Amino acid sequence: MSVDQLLVSVSFFCYLLVIMIIGLVAWRRTRNLSDFVLGGRQLGSWVAALSASASDMSGWLLLGLPGYAYLAGLESVWLALGLLIGTWLNWRWVAARLRRASEVAGDALTLPEYLSNQFSDTSGLIRVSSSFFVLLFFLFYTSSGLVAGGKLFEAVFGLPYLWAVASGALIIILYTAFGGFLAVSWTDLFQGLLMLLALVAIPLFALGEMGGIDNFITTVSEQNRQLLNPLTDRSGEPLGMIAIVSLMAWGLGYFGQPHILARFKAIKHADYVPKARMIAVSWVFVTLTTACLVGLMGIPLFETPLEDEEKVFIRLVDLLFHPLLAGICLAAILAAIMSTADSQLLVSSSTFTGDLYRLLLRKQASERELVIVGRLAVLVIALVAFLLAMDRDNKVLDLVAYAWAGFGAAFGPAVLLSLYWKGMNRWGALAGIVTGGVTVVIWKPLQGGIFDLYEIVPGFLASMLVIVLVSSMTKNRLRP
Repeated sequence: MSVDQLLVSVSFFCYLLVIMIIGLVAWRRTRNLSDFVLGGRQLGSWVAALSASASDMSGWLLLGLPGYAYLAGLESVWLALGLLIGTWLNWRWVAARLRRASEVAGDALTLPEYLSNQFSDTSGLIRVSSSFFVLLFFLFYTSSGLVAGGKLFEAVFGLPYLWAVASGALIIILYTAFGGFLAVSWTDLFQGLLMLLALVAIPLFALGEMGGIDNFITTVSEQNRQLLNPLTDRSGEPLGMIAIVSLMAWGLGYFGQPHILARFKAIKHADYVPKARMIAVSWVFVTLTTACLVGLMGIPLFETPLEDEEKVFIRLVDLLFHPLLAGICLAAILAAIMSTADSQLLVSSSTFTGDLYRLLLRKQASERELVIVGRLAVLVIALVAFLLAMDRDNKVLDLVAYAWAGFGAAFGPAVLLSLYWKGMNRWGALAGIVTGGVTVVIWKPLQGGIFDLYEIVPGFLASMLVIVLVSSMTKNRLRP
């Protein structure tokens, strides 16, 4: 091992040590299923805001989005803008209402439990169907994190891809299984700040390396001026309405993401939401902007195009920083990966434990038994996601896009209408969830014309329409 690799390893080790200590402390404070799933609903504004944001963005913020900006230039602004608007709307429209509604609805811990209790669904159909889609789409989402981790460990330590993915998976499993929601949320606070620091530092150092913003613009224009035009693709062809709508439509996904909605349910009181919203939206604005800049900075700094565009962040870190600082910045990638993968594993585990195991298999299970089953579920779900991540050609952004669309379409309309429309009933909720999820699955492989539209759009609209039609036809009310 070279001196440079040793210094990078030291930075990584220090980061992992902090994470493991947090997990150990949280383990000692996790006594029941509520602690394990929602941290006892005791999150403050800062922890809730940065935990929601960090678990939202994942490894794609430091790998997928910079890679997209590196290839497509300012076209990536449309995606970032959609996400920023979606973040604000989610905190504005959903956060406080869901915090109150989930507590009234039988102190619901998971999203399937909330939807089932909200509509007094004694049949269990809403809970079971919701759980199916949670587990299905989180397998792809968690797999994206493991792919990102594999690329990181492969690039930094020269590990074979299999061992690189396995290393990242092992770290995530350990502190998620033992620490539960508290470990995940506390580490997200730390990791969110680390991600922010790294994303801000790279564009600043890159501009210094290039001699300022004017030289950067001039160099990129000489290579391909179309990369600086947000209304065209890199070949100079105008972006069509389908392309722009597809990119902006990422914002629709926020209303149905179980790992983000869990932070709303876990915040200590609805009065904490306005402050948390300001913190979260500010963090998202800065990180999305700088992530796009990271990709743009790679265009003039690499004379030979990168084989894997999603490694542009890693290559810039190697180019710009001393190995000790590089280790800290690369740890930010691991922070981004872990901050989302841990949340996804935890929500999947919570769904299996609370919505399937306790509902269908062991209704009289003790709190201790449920926590143990939850920890075992983390392991099993992670192993399945690990198998999906074995294809080294997978793109982080593609995996995230599919899972994001699935959750947004299956649960987004159901959550929004459950909070705002008293005419919604359990049959409408069930039909909407199934319609949204199935539409995404069917639409995804289709290509050409209208089928180039991002699958979240038809899925979201179909789910919304079906909820209204079915609820109106069955004529029940939201609450008996």
